[in-house]
Amino acid sequence: MVLASTVREYINRMLQDISGMKVLILDSHTVSIVSVVYSQSELLQKEVFLVELVDSISLSKEPMSHLKAVYFLRPISENIQYMKRQLASPRFGEYHLFFSNILNNTQLHILADSDEREVVQQVQEFYADFVAIDPFHFTLNATSNFMYMLPAVVDPPKLQHFCDRVVDGLAAIFLALKRRPVIRYSGTSDIAKRIAQEATKLMYQQESGLFDFRRTEISPLLLVIDRRDDPVTPLLNQWTYQAMVHELIGIQDNKVDLKNIGKVSKEQQEVVLSSEQDAFFKANMYENFGDIGMSIKRMVDEFQQVAKSNQNIQTIEDMAKFVDNYPEYKKMQGNVSKHVTLVTEMSKIVEERKLMLISQTEQELACNGGQGAAFEAVTNLLNNESVTDVDRLRLVMLYALRYEKDSPVQLMQLFNKLASRSPKYKPGLVQFLLKQAGVDKRTGDLYGNRDLLNIARNMARGLKGVENVYTQHQPLLFQIMESITKGRLRDVDYPFVGNHFQQARPQDVVIFIVGGTTYEESRSVAIQNATNSGIRFILGGSALLNSKRSFLKDLEEAQRVARSSTTVI
Repeated sequence: MVLASTVREYINRMLQDISGMKVLILDSHTVSIVSVVYSQSELLQKEVFLVELVDSISLSKEPMSHLKAVYFLRPISENIQYMKRQLASPRFGEYHLFFSNILNNTQLHILADSDEREVVQQVQEFYADFVAIDPFHFTLNATSNFMYMLPAVVDPPKLQHFCDRVVDGLAAIFLALKRRPVIRYSGTSDIAKRIAQEATKLMYQQESGLFDFRRTEISPLLLVIDRRDDPVTPLLNQWTYQAMVHELIGIQDNKVDLKNIGKVSKEQQEVVLSSEQDAFFKANMYENFGDIGMSIKRMVDEFQQVAKSNQNIQTIEDMAKFVDNYPEYKKMQGNVSKHVTLVTEMSKIVEERKLMLISQTEQELACNGGQGAAFEAVTNLLNNESVTDVDRLRLVMLYALRYEKDSPVQLMQLFNKLASRSPKYKPGLVQFLLKQAGVDKRTGDLYGNRDLLNIARNMARGLKGVENVYTQHQPLLFQIMESITKGRLRDVDYPFVGNHFQQARPQDVVIFIVGGTTYEESRSVAIQNATNSGIRFILGGSALLNSKRSFLKDLEEAQRVARSSTTVI
């Protein structure tokens, strides 16, 4: 199953069977779900002339009986209340209600009782309660994502809302797949266990009929893991195209906001970066930064050839041909401009922040031993005036995660230097990270130095050398996928929930990271799926992370909530 095409199919079914002029009404969640798989022009082709948010449409009283209203909403109480008010005094000729997940009986009764004028034509569940950002990668855009980092003794009411959102998203994935999974989780993580148990309860007890697809093939595997098992990956600078754009500029629902970047034309202030809609991006999204420059140069050369041929208009036939090809020409021009702008801006940031120098040390910290040399390299960078506060913080965190047990004196020296050089960061943030994601809290072999197989693999890689010093790091997810492929994922590390065990190697595996995924991990999944191992992996997470704007922000918020809690950590 390719996630994006599944969601597109759901939206096609919503829109094509309802003839005539339509208004599409979404909520703050479903607007993201639709926007990553459907463009504005495609909606127009389906006779959708207006797209509105359910909360803002509630404010208007103007009747539009010539329009048919197509609602696509999450089945949450807030949306049901909006529907109740809107059906009490209907503005549209017809109402077609689609929900992105399971409606409960109470919600159905409220909708039925509210439809006194009998304007509702249909109520359906279309299980697209996730944002399909890439063919094998989805996110839930969960609010309060920092909740997963809170110590177990801190259990605010919002934590249950967070868990509910994750379970809803996982239910939708498997209802769309039409499969019921066997479920495993990170053994050291309370929140992964809680989500795995609640998902099992929903799929095997509360809604067992809905998930009973009577299929005889091997059940898929759902593996719920904790971001804290690998806190290194979201802290690293990235050097492949898609991951780098997100780290340095930011991607939200496959869109990049360029408003704050120098002089860009109005149509380039927000650009789409989607493998479904942009052939150049699809071909280059996992390429190294150096190779991207060459690929863009070739694309610019091709465009210049097309532009030159368009200048040579001499006959009526040439003119007609130019008019026919003009939309394609404009699209090509926009695409060239978009990628040139992105790469130019990223080159500027790399130079300003001295990221090549910093990244070399980051990769050494993530991949290789050598504590003395690492301490010296980090100290030198902390003293470098060109290094930003956030880069200093990340370097100390990466050093602390690697050497927390080895060198307490040197670690304290780095803490003190960080506090003096970058006082804006609250004292104790690195220590809080170690408490939440240190070696004693993690499942798995993050640095490949516990398990004999991993030690041997690292030695072999060290002898062979690496092609690119900036991309030698592999996320923990890569090891996990390899273990699943070889049937070596240990029950003691990743226990099964209940008495549902896997009898044979699964063909479909959904790995869900509580706390969020990165584009580096998404790339690992794409590479693994391309090997045709007989297992198809899908990656999902509660959020999509980069270092400064999400992972570190979540860490700071979790530290603040933990401190303000009455419990002393």
